[in-house]
Amino acid sequence: MSLVKFNNGKSSNALIPGIDDIFESFFNDSFLSDRMISRVPAVNICETDGEYHIELAAPGLKKEDFKIELDRNMLSISVEQKSENTENNKKYNKREFNYTSFVRSFALPDSADDAHIEAEYKNGVLNINVAKKEEAKTASRQIEIK
Repeated sequence: MSLVKFNNGKSSNALIPGIDDIFESFFNDSFLSDRMISRVPAVNICETDGEYHIELAAPGLKKEDFKIELDRNMLSISVEQKSENTENNKKYNKREFNYTSFVRSFALPDSADDAHIEAEYKNGVLNINVAKKEEAKTASRQIEIK
């Protein structure tokens, strides 16, 4: 059940007062919006002295579902998964299709070593490690005061 909000005393351009609020309530309903908005997995990105780490939360997938591509300095992670569920009972058929697809792209910095990229999918999280070039690795040293 959806809560319908009315425009109490506010001016409206609609022919019938409150009709805009009814449509807004209908299309902003969480049941509909969950199905109308595409979902993109959450990503954590961090940097250490020697690598960049990308963690992509994508539970329920298999490592074969992922496609990771590098085009110049653009790292793209994509998934396209299609499943079909068919039920044949006495007097009716039921078929449900489920499509899951997304693409996440990341521009790698010039300090990234694109020849040394590793990926691992474990416990619903895709971990990608991108090594840094030798000259980009931070070297700490103490500076003497004169």
